[in-house]
Amino acid sequence: MSEPISVLVVDDEPIIRAGLSAILDSQSDLTVVGTADNGEAAVETCARLKPDVLLLDIRMPRRDGLWALAELGRRGLLGPGRSQVLMLTTFDLDEYVDDALAAGAAGFMLKNSAYEELTGAVRAAASGHSALSPAVTRRIIEGHLRTRQRPDDGEMARLRELTARERDVLRLVGDGLSNAEIAARLVVSLHTVKTHVSRLLAKTGCQSRAQAAVLARNTLA
Repeated sequence: MSEPISVLVVDDEPIIRAGLSAILDSQSDLTVVGTADNGEAAVETCARLKPDVLLLDIRMPRRDGLWALAELGRRGLLGPGRSQVLMLTTFDLDEYVDDALAAGAAGFMLKNSAYEELTGAVRAAASGHSALSPAVTRRIIEGHLRTRQRPDDGEMARLRELTARERDVLRLVGDGLSNAEIAARLVVSLHTVKTHVSRLLAKTGCQSRAQAAVLARNTLA
């Protein structure tokens, strides 16, 4: 039997921390290894416990979740084989989603999401998949269809580092396909897809699958 997915819950409201912890601990494959109530404590606790997933609130006193996310990235604590961050908020605002994904968050969930969506998002994040609430995903796609950003020179330079097959995989990541779906589409093994995803993340400097999806939509769509 595999080890349960370890989770660090970060929120400034005690009742929210307790509720989230209870929901997660009720799942046999999830376990809450710690909690924190602000961004600074989140970073230090993550460095000490090295959880698989952080549930990280955005709005908190002293240091907020976006600061903590950036600091975790600077310390090299994010990404495959390290911790994945799932941002939590009651505010469905564009700038929060964009900033969180650009900084390396694996996903973005609203606090009023159904508990099945929340636990599923934690599992997805731990597996290296994007984990966005359906409402947020729909709005991001609509926004990209409505207004396409022009790729900058840095994005294009990173893209040129990829092989043709890695570009194919990146494009499908941007379309929201899972590793299994990509394997079926390209008629390759799941292991091969995981290898391509790992390599393209390293080459592009993306710290999460969600960040790679944003890059794909900005450069390949």
